[in-house]
Amino acid sequence: MTTNQAIQEEAVAFVTACYEELGKNGEDTRRRLAEVREELSRLGTYELTYEELAHGAKMAWRNSNRCIGRLFWPSLNVFDERGLEREDDIAEAIFRHIAYGTNSGMIRPSITVFAAETDERRIRIWNHQLIRYAGYETGNGIVGDPASVRFTKACMSLGWRGAGTPFDVLPLVIQMNERTPRWYPIPEHLVLEVPIQHPEYDSFAGLGLKWYAVPFISDMMLDIGGIRYTAAPFNGWYMGTEIGARNLADPDRYHMLPKVAKLLKLDTSTNVSLWKDRALVELNAAVLHSFKAAGVSIIDHHTAAEQFRRFEQQEERSGRPLTGDWTWLIPPVSPAATHIFHRSYDDRIVKPNYFRQPCPYDITDADEAGALADPSADLLTRG
Repeated sequence: MTTNQAIQEEAVAFVTACYEELGKNGEDTRRRLAEVREELSRLGTYELTYEELAHGAKMAWRNSNRCIGRLFWPSLNVFDERGLEREDDIAEAIFRHIAYGTNSGMIRPSITVFAAETDERRIRIWNHQLIRYAGYETGNGIVGDPASVRFTKACMSLGWRGAGTPFDVLPLVIQMNERTPRWYPIPEHLVLEVPIQHPEYDSFAGLGLKWYAVPFISDMMLDIGGIRYTAAPFNGWYMGTEIGARNLADPDRYHMLPKVAKLLKLDTSTNVSLWKDRALVELNAAVLHSFKAAGVSIIDHHTAAEQFRRFEQQEERSGRPLTGDWTWLIPPVSPAATHIFHRSYDDRIVKPNYFRQPCPYDITDADEAGALADPSADLLTRG
């Protein structure tokens, strides 16, 4: 099958499904399919209308097997920036997205779609997330986020320098085609951060923890109707466990459980004391409390699971087969207390969808390459 034939098959499947969901009549669908086939025969590709792009991006969220927050897929705000060709303009559009999505803490699920990949054009955002903390290797271990060490090195090779604190915000890095990547400091006023405090333990603030308010995933490819958008950053809001049970708790991330246990005066000499579990619950309670106190959107894993049950019911009523990745849908805290733990899901991939892409910057160590390909590193679970 030629590339053109493959794109045409995907285009026909997408347009047919999209127009049916949008309530368009058969004549509209036939007319649009004729236009797409003509454009493909003439150019080897075709351009989605804004309506198709917007609904396709929403369908991709709905089809994201690892996302527990798909109930809200129709609410995605879609910004069309496919006409931008310069790095400076792309950076400004991304800054607008950050401001809009953050919305002073009342987070709005959003995606900005840049020009599609062609033989002559490819846009990549090097960041895994638009806002993320740096990680520095030092003689006394890693300062900051260990998951960011390789990207931090890449940024420094381009000329960026951070302050060397545990919470330095990395720059935005954009690459057009094979041109030298350009980096842009993210304006401080755009970065909303939440200091982590506990509702009962005042001493918790002494840990000096904080986290950024919005997870903007920026290194995934959006595939709609056979057209690939290699730069399409999107955001939802955090589920508390992503921060409290992974980012701040994982041994290969900020590894805060021993410090939290010490603060709570827990017995860490034996696993029988369940000190890790108790520290984990209190750390997650602190994250939820802090975001709520700061007026920043966040959801706990029990409510998220209840919302996913509603999504399951909606999909069943719509006659669409439900897909999901059980290993990602179960929360990392008390999974058996949710209905998700007790059922199975079809992990079949349905398009439109979001897909991981190869790392855009050079790495020479095989172990580092494997780590970058690991999808468990703080991937946003809601889109």
